[in-house]
Amino acid sequence: MTGLPLLLLLLLFWLLPPTSAKRKQSVCVLTNPFQTPEQWDYYRSGDFIIGGNLNLQTFDPFNFQDYENTLFSRLFGKDIISKNYQQFLALMFAVREVNKDPVLLLNITLGFHIYDNHKLERRIFLFSLSLLSTRGQMVPGYKCDQREPLLSVIGGLNSKLSRLMASIFSIFKVSQLGVGFEVSQRDRRVYPSFFRINPKEFPQYEGLVQLFLYFQWNWVGLVAPEDDIGEHFISILMPILKEKEICLAFSNLFISDNIAKLDLNSLLKILLKAEVVILFGDFRNVSFFLSHLYDDLLSRKSPFWKVWLITSHWTFGAIRYPYSLRVLKLLHGALHFRDHAGDVPEFSRFLLSLDPLKPQGDVFLPLWWQRVFNCRFHKPTRSYKQCTGKENLQNLPSYVFETSMTGESYNIYNAVYAVAHALHAMHGSGMRPAMMRLGKRISNVPSWQKVPFARCGMKRCQAGERRNVPEGEQVCCYQCDPCPERTISNQADAAHCDPCSEDQYPNKDKDHCIAKKIHFLSYQDPLGYTLALLSLFLSMITLGVLAIFLKHRDTPIVKANNRDLTYILLVSLLLCFLCSFLFIGRPGKLICLFRQSAFAILFSLAISSVLAKTVMVVLAFMATKPGNKSRKLLGKPLTNSIVLACPLVQAVLCATWLVISPPFPNWDFHSLVGEAILECNEGSALMFYAVLAYLGFLAFVSFTVAFLARKLPDSFNEAKFITFSMLVFCSVWISFLPTYLSTKGKSMVAVEIFSILASGAGLLACIFFPKCYIILLRPSLNCRENMIRNKNL
Repeated sequence: MTGLPLLLLLLLFWLLPPTSAKRKQSVCVLTNPFQTPEQWDYYRSGDFIIGGNLNLQTFDPFNFQDYENTLFSRLFGKDIISKNYQQFLALMFAVREVNKDPVLLLNITLGFHIYDNHKLERRIFLFSLSLLSTRGQMVPGYKCDQREPLLSVIGGLNSKLSRLMASIFSIFKVSQLGVGFEVSQRDRRVYPSFFRINPKEFPQYEGLVQLFLYFQWNWVGLVAPEDDIGEHFISILMPILKEKEICLAFSNLFISDNIAKLDLNSLLKILLKAEVVILFGDFRNVSFFLSHLYDDLLSRKSPFWKVWLITSHWTFGAIRYPYSLRVLKLLHGALHFRDHAGDVPEFSRFLLSLDPLKPQGDVFLPLWWQRVFNCRFHKPTRSYKQCTGKENLQNLPSYVFETSMTGESYNIYNAVYAVAHALHAMHGSGMRPAMMRLGKRISNVPSWQKVPFARCGMKRCQAGERRNVPEGEQVCCYQCDPCPERTISNQADAAHCDPCSEDQYPNKDKDHCIAKKIHFLSYQDPLGYTLALLSLFLSMITLGVLAIFLKHRDTPIVKANNRDLTYILLVSLLLCFLCSFLFIGRPGKLICLFRQSAFAILFSLAISSVLAKTVMVVLAFMATKPGNKSRKLLGKPLTNSIVLACPLVQAVLCATWLVISPPFPNWDFHSLVGEAILECNEGSALMFYAVLAYLGFLAFVSFTVAFLARKLPDSFNEAKFITFSMLVFCSVWISFLPTYLSTKGKSMVAVEIFSILASGAGLLACIFFPKCYIILLRPSLNCRENMIRNKNL
């Protein structure tokens, strides 16, 4: 019984004059006499607040009586209307976009305070009064301070609820934007603060008529709820139909307040009179009608095919999913009018970025997420699976939830921008200087205009800046400093700047983070495809040299220098050039694991072949001296031992490397600004340099032996060419180390590829080009007599 006296007390408050009247400054000592359910609101602070009194969840207001097991009882009850949540999101999104606009509201930010009224009149009144009160207290029009005043309210998403809210907000002269209702001149004086956000209904009626004329339908039925809205719809539509000579097969009004009064048998007989039925009503009335009709038709064997025309007042999301799919089967061939919606692609991206695990104060998001995906974040059961938060909204059917902006959401989106543009017009109309004078407090500004702030400084810190309080100053007397490197702030008056994640970096204005570009040596990169072409070119040249030596394998110049070692050297050089392709492209786990080992073993094989050829020249010369026993060492056993043993040692080193600490793909987010390097981490740096050191040791030994044998008398002595080739090889790899260590990313990879190609090309050019010159251009020198004559010299 205590509810009635409290309601009377509130009515007395409404009769009091607005709180904007002049009065002496008072101290706020009022405690909260009413407790508002905080779990049904979402608040975001700002200079001005846009209120939202919307409907996400609904309670079943009907008397089921004998229909407790009907489909309708499963569709309604206390439940979330899946599509309505987009209207909440449209309000949040519009406020966020307005705040991001650098021109629309200069130095002003909007906040919002949204309630879910469950479409219950008691909650609609309660939350309307709460919006007019200081947050956390509910005394309408009484505010303890002037911070974050209520600028406007969006609510009343049907004409009945709009009128209920307008009766409150018009008293306090707070602008309300909602679904329009017919307003006479007298009503306009009663509801001066109400503004319509939805399109006028008359064009929709004309659209119905044009549809009938196009399909030449002139015998249609009309079903509407028995209330003021339904009667008004029929009274408007019937003269238009009569003018176009379109007849009504029936015009039936059904009572939606009590299910027991709905005579389904009589209704079905009426519906059979027409093939085209116009179904008018809001989501509750239409869903009520269809769900009961569906239950009755389940027992019938004959199909019930009709063309249904449904007005824009109803949406498919009003019925529970997955039961909505069953009801939709009844509407085979239905045509549904919808409010106009503009293309707002940023809104779709905003919806797809929702994370129920990080709702950021949005109490409605986890509840809605559980409903549309039929899961639970806590305590999953047999009926409900575990919510992961990674479910994809794009997988939901469009009649459950749309990722594009619906007409209802578009109306709310435009309503927020209408308020912002109105505030912008006031802001630039000459009121701003008068309202921002220092030391002057304006107390007679109406509640629907810009309330000023008492600030120590006029300037607010913008996005990309942070507050900095000078030493000895009050905390409100702050200055604005730019955010440090690699940090951002995306709101006004940020106390600190937040660092970007490792895979992102701040934009130029430091107000949001941008994804870093992936950095690696790709084939599309000019450097990448240049090195790839060079590798391919050298490989083709090596194949050409090998073909020449195979064709002239029986000539003295080929036979005198050990054909088998020559072929091994050419094949190893060919593989060295081809292994360069392991370093180009996106690094993968397998590529990183083997590319350095392949390079090291192949070059060890090439250098060991060079070493074997040099040793053979030395032993051949020593064998010519009387009494020297080195002739016994000549032959394949020695060369095979050198060619096999040297790469085998390198292979053991590489195998040890892969077992102890193998290379792996790695992300480097810090070396380059704006780019994330995808590279191969070599694992053990010690083993990497051990492999290079062994390669250098083989090259040094080969160079030393070739240098000592460079002047031995032999017409086909390769020692002098090998000496120069190893000099080129060593020079390349000595300069490689400092260059390699001083670069990052794809430049580091390119240095190694270039070193591989340059050192291999040095061996190929110095050892084989002189011989190819003789074979191809001076064949007269490639004879046994010339070789014997040079030996005798």
